[in-house]
Amino acid sequence: QVQLVESGGGLVQAGGSLRLSCAASGRTFSNYAVGWFRQAPGKEREFVGGISRSGSSTTYADSVKGRFTVSRDNAQITVHLQMNSLKPEDTAVYYCAARFSTNTVASTDSYRYWGQGTQVTVSS
Repeated sequence: QVQLVESGGGLVQAGGSLRLSCAASGRTFSNYAVGWFRQAPGKEREFVGGISRSGSSTTYADSVKGRFTVSRDNAQITVHLQMNSLKPEDTAVYYCAARFSTNTVASTDSYRYWGQGTQVTVSS
């Protein structure tokens, strides 16, 4: 079992920044690739970005590329999502998820463990 807890969400004005954290506990976290997802009201959950289990590789959705950065600290078993230049369309509940694999993928079905989510609201 891997337990994931997100934090760092909140209300921010357009153009601002937020840093989300995903704290893990349970099995060896460095064996898991981690993805960040978001879900806006009435929409499907979508992939935002992810990081390989070693931290050497990251991938992002086109909608956030150049604005969001995923990083991880395996010693502190934490993954971060730095979000800059936020837009109102970034408003959603953000989730981190872990899969027992080297790399991340965009499919939600590929992740076994999920956090409870943290709300991000960007005002215009």
